[in-house]
Amino acid sequence: MILLSGPNISGNEWKYVKDCLDTAWVSSVGSYVNQFEEMVADFAGAKYGVATSSGTTALHIALMLAGVERDDYVIAPNVTFVASINAIAYTAAQPILVDVDPGNWQMDLDLLQDFLETKTKMKSGTCYLKADQRRIRAILPVHVLGNIGDMPRLMELAERFGLEVVEDATESLGSYYDGKHAGSFGKMGCFSFNGNKIITCGGGGVIVTDNEALAAKARHLTTQAKADSFEYYHDEIGYNYRLVNVSAAIGVAQMEQLPGFIERKKEIAAFYRENLGKLPGISFQEVLPEVDPNWWLFTIRTDKQQEILKVLNENKMQSRPFWIPMNQLPMFRDAIYVQEKDQSNAIYKSCLSIPCSTNITDEQLNQIVGKISELY
Repeated sequence: MILLSGPNISGNEWKYVKDCLDTAWVSSVGSYVNQFEEMVADFAGAKYGVATSSGTTALHIALMLAGVERDDYVIAPNVTFVASINAIAYTAAQPILVDVDPGNWQMDLDLLQDFLETKTKMKSGTCYLKADQRRIRAILPVHVLGNIGDMPRLMELAERFGLEVVEDATESLGSYYDGKHAGSFGKMGCFSFNGNKIITCGGGGVIVTDNEALAAKARHLTTQAKADSFEYYHDEIGYNYRLVNVSAAIGVAQMEQLPGFIERKKEIAAFYRENLGKLPGISFQEVLPEVDPNWWLFTIRTDKQQEILKVLNENKMQSRPFWIPMNQLPMFRDAIYVQEKDQSNAIYKSCLSIPCSTNITDEQLNQIVGKISELY
């Protein structure tokens, strides 16, 4: 099987994990946790990093620290992996889903601006939905597939309407907008290190921020809010969300290889765009001139979605359809959906992701292009 986006374990992973086992530092206290936090924060251009058990738990804590409370609203794109919207639900808030731009597949900022200007009102610096007078506390932009939308415009809208910005940068480690790294625009940014991400810890996440107090609070909450180094005294409800040292050790080894992984992702994307772009009916995610994406997951748009999925998977070339839009999932069907032409559904019906692991060979890339070309 040629994996869709498999892990590339080719550095010091075995060495560092063995060090954890040899020294018995295997849980959430250990030097690799601290080192991993520092490496990710430094790479992302942030002052502080807090390692968590997953990207989802990172989002949950970040939204809490942004002040999201029960019955608040959080604005998010309708096209994303479900973890983004689940994290909103964990805070007992509700999502307002915004359709995506048909070109770059990020949140449609024209729709967002129109919604904020016509459907909300400001009171004492706080944004409320006119329809029910409930507070809109935050906006959760998602850098879908490692691409980035117009973040300066989004940040301007957020400031204008008093919205906290928590970036779902889980797919975008190594992506930049005008030289500024994903996850460093808002109050906090969240990364994921699941097995299919550009680097992996097996699982895991990191919250990055420039705010020292927020970083300290995140670290406190993710370690069960234990407030005494000796006594088992906990001063508030906390969470068992801390990354363990063994996973962090893998992450450190992966971070050492990250520049090479990003370079390989770019080579893969360039190969696919050159060779598949010659075929009729195939198009790609648009990228703004200011954006330098990490090309985490290579996704094509095609009029032969189901045929391509069938032939690739039958030939052990692991490929997957795009995420089902959030408004079509049973738990979010009643959410407010801001849209005009439902681009989310059109993208879902026509997009698929094809193999792009960093250790894929050039021969395998040619095989995949060959199988797709046969359909045309």
